Amino acid sequence: MASPFLSSPSGLVCDGVSVADIARAVGTPAYIYSAARLRAAYRAIDDAFAGYPHRVHYAMKANSTLAIVRLLKDLGSCADANSGGEVQVALRAGFAPDDVVFTGVGKSRDELARAIASGVGIINAESPGEIDRIAEIAVGLGCEARVALRVNPDIDARTNAKISTGLKTNKFGVALDDARAIYRERLGRPGLRFTGVHIHIGSQITSLEPLVRASEVLVDLALALQADGVPLEHVDLGGGLGISYDGRDIISPADYALAVLPALRRCGLPVVLEPGRSIVAHAGALVARVVDTKQFPDGRRFAVLDAGMGELVRPAMYGSFHRIVPVTPRPGPELPWDLVGPICESSDVFGTDRPMPPIEVDDLVAILDAGAYGSVMASNYLRHTLSPEVLVDGGAWTVIRRRQTFDEMLALEA
Repeated sequence: MASPFLSSPSGLVCDGVSVADIARAVGTPAYIYSAARLRAAYRAIDDAFAGYPHRVHYAMKANSTLAIVRLLKDLGSCADANSGGEVQVALRAGFAPDDVVFTGVGKSRDELARAIASGVGIINAESPGEIDRIAEIAVGLGCEARVALRVNPDIDARTNAKISTGLKTNKFGVALDDARAIYRERLGRPGLRFTGVHIHIGSQITSLEPLVRASEVLVDLALALQADGVPLEHVDLGGGLGISYDGRDIISPADYALAVLPALRRCGLPVVLEPGRSIVAHAGALVARVVDTKQFPDGRRFAVLDAGMGELVRPAMYGSFHRIVPVTPRPGPELPWDLVGPICESSDVFGTDRPMPPIEVDDLVAILDAGAYGSVMASNYLRHTLSPEVLVDGGAWTVIRRRQTFDEMLALEA
């Protein structure tokens, strides 16, 4: 799915709205999102599974800005929360508790108690110990918790090692060989109701083979559990569907559905899907201003931006590629530039040897496909205030999170 940020005679636009005009009004750095692209990306996934019972639970860890979560709720999405804080955001956005799946590797007792008391629809448990804690808390609250166990199938998702979650060397879930015994030993335990089984093998997955293998393993386990008397109500395939950051062809939601539906039909259970990146990544861009330029004797050119790894950490953390385009291109030949941030870290680099037209101080650039794992992973490193976020919808734009003030940043400090 292509970027909604397109060149026009007047400069870069987002769904027809001038990016320069937005930056002039809210300052830089700033995140800008396309509501139209969010809607289209959600519908592509929902429509791909339209012929099979399913529920799409948007993975809020990709971007939990309240207005974006509300937009997806209005489209009919459910929510996947990876922390107690995200559960609260989902409820604040208007989701019914039953529409929330609570996932996460290390859920505290307090987080579990709040989630169970609020009546979240499903808790994806990470271990036998967590299941036991859930049951204990639920009994103490006089209720029953709906639980699915996360299973680690030891499948290589063929993605970046830092976002692989389905190998036996990863910290996630329980070993596939242990799963049936964990269910059997706890079946019928007070406070506990097993409703499903969960799998999630990684993020930014760009090939079908690991996704197909995961679906087959999931369904085989579900059928075995049903034979053991576990009254399953769903299977959960997790998320992980990747996007194209560099413009190359990539598997689509329709490709994904066609690949995994044969396995799902063997059990007939409704499927829970937890997409995040594939819904929001293309919809967003980080707009930054050039604050300095320099050229070294070997010819290397640097454009220093007012945004850095504190605003978008993916390139520094994962070595991730993002397309970078000028907001208002200057006439002249394209030359290789390194576009870097202002932070005193050698990893604070957005792109090296990028062909760009002439660049001068105060020019604006847009770092594309930054809607996922961008603002949500931002920090106050070097005492930078958090950037504003803007949503473009129907030819108009709205600030959905204003820029943090310096006083707000220090408000919690003595």
